[in-house]
Amino acid sequence: MTLIEQLTDQVACWKNYREGHREPQLREFCKKEIARFNKLLRTELKALAAAIRQHGDLAERLNLIESVDGVGLKTAVAILVRMPEIGRLTREQAAALAGLAPYDDDSATHLGIRHIAGGRERLRSSLYKAALAAAFHWNRQLIALYRRLTQAGKPHKVALIACARKLLIFVNTVVERGMPWGTVAPPSAASNAV
Repeated sequence: MTLIEQLTDQVACWKNYREGHREPQLREFCKKEIARFNKLLRTELKALAAAIRQHGDLAERLNLIESVDGVGLKTAVAILVRMPEIGRLTREQAAALAGLAPYDDDSATHLGIRHIAGGRERLRSSLYKAALAAAFHWNRQLIALYRRLTQAGKPHKVALIACARKLLIFVNTVVERGMPWGTVAPPSAASNAV
């Protein structure tokens, strides 16, 4: 999983290099490097997913995680590898382990702003990237949550962190119940509070 994340970082770096060059020859070289790293990335991801699918219980959990709208194979594998406890945690525990739980910064009469802290950084990064796409395109509940929070004046990143936390809660619920996303009733109105 670490190699897959490093290859993803390399793709991003080469895309940035390409953006910074105007010379056609250098841009073409960057394009070839991006294609090479993407090919390596796909190969490693398929190999890891195949290794996971050789174990019945892991394969079942991987399929359940991937059934959630907005969670692709790479994110599903990241969740399964980086949080093997998934499905056996409360929503609060899952959010805290991923580093997506809000903590206060209060002291005496001072009320500080809430922030996320700690947790599993690589897992949090994977969830944030998945939430970015899911909150704009793939998951109706996250799209509604993002709109509601931004219309209430929350900054973009705060709303996305809330969406990432909610996405993890959806995944945890699906694995806990052992039912794919389409068959699991959306969490109740009480659980929609962020």
